[in-house]
Amino acid sequence: MVEEVKKNANQAEDKKNNSGQKEKLETEKLLSRRKFFTAAGWGAFIAFLGTITIGSIRFLFPRVLFEPSPVFKAGLPEEYLVDMINTKWVKDYLVFIVRDQEGIYALSAICTHLGCTPIWQEIERKFKCPCHGSGFHIDGINFEGPAPRPLERLKISLAEDGQIEIDRSIKYLYERGEWQKPGAVLQV
Repeated sequence: MVEEVKKNANQAEDKKNNSGQKEKLETEKLLSRRKFFTAAGWGAFIAFLGTITIGSIRFLFPRVLFEPSPVFKAGLPEEYLVDMINTKWVKDYLVFIVRDQEGIYALSAICTHLGCTPIWQEIERKFKCPCHGSGFHIDGINFEGPAPRPLERLKISLAEDGQIEIDRSIKYLYERGEWQKPGAVLQV
């Protein structure tokens, strides 16, 4: 009987040792709280350094917007008939070319109200903005709708090869009296 008690005690002690070893193995497999926060801190620091490095490298390659030249050639003056509006350049350059008795001039095809593109209505002989209904005479003067001022004229000249050259970067405003300046109208 004594032997059975010793045997049972040894078995109980072995079970206790085995369960203690299992618990130690399980806790060693899992990260401790300290190890977890240490790893998370180093991970955040490395992510920060990576972001700074990528930003610094990206800084070396500036963002550049390549725009087409604002100057373009619009053909020969003989191609434009008197009292006719040419809408050929509206799609690509937002420019109406008008020829009347005083010469040829280029009107910006951007409404002065909110920047929409007016449409030339041949039957009514006016430019009409489809957004808010602004109306402009053939010379660009506003006469109806919310547009606060006339369409802008663009610089127009003859190039060396005899073609009409339009510069969209130079604008002439009616309210400043600039429509009479050289470059606002091409005399032909």
